[in-house]
Amino acid sequence: MATAAPVNDQPCPVARSVDLIGDRWSLLIVRDAFDGMRRFSDFQRSLGVARNILSDRLKKLVDAGVLETEAAAEGSAYQAYVLTSRGESLFPVVLALRQWGEGNLFKPGEAHSLLLDKATGQPVPPLRVLDAQGHELRPAQTWVRKLHAANEV
Repeated sequence: MATAAPVNDQPCPVARSVDLIGDRWSLLIVRDAFDGMRRFSDFQRSLGVARNILSDRLKKLVDAGVLETEAAAEGSAYQAYVLTSRGESLFPVVLALRQWGEGNLFKPGEAHSLLLDKATGQPVPPLRVLDAQGHELRPAQTWVRKLHAANEV
């Protein structure tokens, strides 16, 4: 798949990612797509977002190659929004936000949703960042190296 044009020209991958999917509605659309939603009306019902905002975010996600449209399965005039491989690669991002929220934003015993492994019925294990040897990697054990464009001298 070709790389979509960047939303901005910042050299930071986090900044570019946040520009594309960092707003509330875009992330929640992606979350709902992971949960199996495909139609405009389903996204709108789930999110309670204004039609014009939903339409704008869906177009942005389609233009960026996160979602694609296809004819609705029942053969109606409606279109369905489905995650592309680029969109599916956001799963660890959504999972990390979910797990962080579960661990930090709920009181003990407070009701919330839980992501389960379909094969086992068990909660998805905590996401961990590992080094090349399989050991947990902590933030203090990393550093950022700035890369220059291939055509720069």
